[in-house]
Amino acid sequence: MQRKIKHTPPRLELIFARYDPPVYLVTFNAHRRRKILAILSVQIAFQTYARSAADFQIWIGRYVIMPDHVHLFVCLGRDCPRSLREWIKGLKKYLGTALRSAGTGITSSTGQQLRSFWQPGFHDHLLRSDESYAEKWNYVRDNPVRAGLVVHPDDWRTPAKSFLSTVCEEIGVRWRQR
Repeated sequence: MQRKIKHTPPRLELIFARYDPPVYLVTFNAHRRRKILAILSVQIAFQTYARSAADFQIWIGRYVIMPDHVHLFVCLGRDCPRSLREWIKGLKKYLGTALRSAGTGITSSTGQQLRSFWQPGFHDHLLRSDESYAEKWNYVRDNPVRAGLVVHPDDWRTPAKSFLSTVCEEIGVRWRQR
């Protein structure tokens, strides 16, 4: 029995069943936009988790880890046993472990029950074409420059990586290298 996702138009399942697996641009933020993410232990934890994603037919394209948020491209394979939401939840938990190990404290607010490194949820944008990927990648790549952290995107200390782009090509998704 196929699981239904609430508030999703039923036609989307039919569209994705006939075409290449979807590619998403995902962004998630540190709670209260704390600048806690641009450290080596988070980079290593992200790479480790991203590499293990292939075991679940989830492929990670390019990404940028900013001090207070993360941008990444994610492709879910046709037979992926996890939803994007489940995978991002696991990624946040894994990165949280790296943050705790580095001595970073959890954010808590007076009068709130939330005690977390992360803002709830994440933002995702479904990419519709190669041109859309290139446009979104240029936005993500230039994020450290717009934030005034570096002069050139390649100077950012957590540079964008692409681990499994060739695997994504094998399942029919073309990842443009620009």
